[in-house]
Amino acid sequence: MTQPSIRANTILDCQGLACPMPIVRTKKAVESLIPGEVIEVQATDRGSLADIQSWAKKTGHHYLGTVEEGGGGMLKHFIRKAASSEEKQDLSYPHTTTADQLQKLQADATTKLVVLDVREPAEYAFEHIPGAVSIPLGELEHRMNQELDRNTAIHVVCRSGNRSDMACQLLSEAGFSKVHNVISGMSGWTGAVEGIRAKEGGRANHE
Repeated sequence: MTQPSIRANTILDCQGLACPMPIVRTKKAVESLIPGEVIEVQATDRGSLADIQSWAKKTGHHYLGTVEEGGGGMLKHFIRKAASSEEKQDLSYPHTTTADQLQKLQADATTKLVVLDVREPAEYAFEHIPGAVSIPLGELEHRMNQELDRNTAIHVVCRSGNRSDMACQLLSEAGFSKVHNVISGMSGWTGAVEGIRAKEGGRANHE
């Protein structure tokens, strides 16, 4: 059966952009829409799916779905702008730490903490903080109660602090109280790393 075509009022091209740019541009583009209009966001960053789903959930905009086109890996995300009565305030998670502060905490043998990496599996495989637990943002809601300890401090990291902010809000809403967002993410991490890139003897340019 032929699939019905999906019509959008506007198309936003974010192909080739890495986190956090697809969601940053989506937020700005949605602001210019009339309530009820639909935007199609075209992206090649796999992490954009979880970003957009989480952002829509916390702001009240309606995430309609995502279509993957062809073999090129392009994702088409569809979002309907909410009416003003449906929108929620887009708040940042208040409890934060920096990459430097996290390194100091890790060096303190008396401090018990978990580093939670919410990037995509491929990002984690290439480079991650030693001992970090990998749970991609899109899987966090279904895995956190089975794999994370509510009594242990959790420091959440992504590439730049955007996905980790959303993850912290999810954890907080689920009753995890000892949660901190590493605001500089892996972009600001200067400590030791593990993964494919570490074995090759070099770090990527995170810019």
